[in-house]
Amino acid sequence: MPTVVSVNVGLPRLVGFETTSLPMTGIEKRPVDGRVRITTYGVEGNGCGDTVNHGDAFMRVYAYSVEDYRWWETELGATLPPGHFAEQLTTEGIDLNAALVGETWRVGTAVLQIAHVRTPCLTFKGWMGHTGHDNTAWVRRFALAGRPGPYFRVLEEGSVAAGDPIVVLERPDHDVTVATMFRALLVEPRLLPRLLAVDGLKGWVRERAEAAVARSDPS
Repeated sequence: MPTVVSVNVGLPRLVGFETTSLPMTGIEKRPVDGRVRITTYGVEGNGCGDTVNHGDAFMRVYAYSVEDYRWWETELGATLPPGHFAEQLTTEGIDLNAALVGETWRVGTAVLQIAHVRTPCLTFKGWMGHTGHDNTAWVRRFALAGRPGPYFRVLEEGSVAAGDPIVVLERPDHDVTVATMFRALLVEPRLLPRLLAVDGLKGWVRERAEAAVARSDPS
């Protein structure tokens, strides 16, 4: 059964490495023991430094899998601990990138819905360099790897702990996966029109998809 391997939190702090906008970031996260509340605003004990680009209702909880970490460990030649990519939930036993945007999951006692995808930024690049990894062209490298992991909105508050099961409750009637959305937004714009099959997209994502349709309309 798919499970939560760890719950990871961190609060914003001033850093000396390159960031997207502010010198404050909550990208550093560490596993915590025991049960942790997931509220409408995200995982308790966690904070976001850049609230303009992160942390809205579409991006309350981020997940990354140990399977994808193992792939990156081979690529980087180094061990990556849970939380290193700034996810609040480290998972095992479920392909996060093959999941459909809009899937509803019960994680612990909370109900979450896949709402968006992680896109790499300069803060992520700066963090990788700060922690001793080669971050040369990291944003592009992460994009081409196609292993972004999903962001969730919170449908029902609850609590979660390491070892809790992940249960898929509902799947939407379309074929837009997390990986498809990621490729459409970052490396394959020809896929953008497919995103319009998803209900409840972030505003800028829908606008970009609609613009792609308009450009392709011969009339």
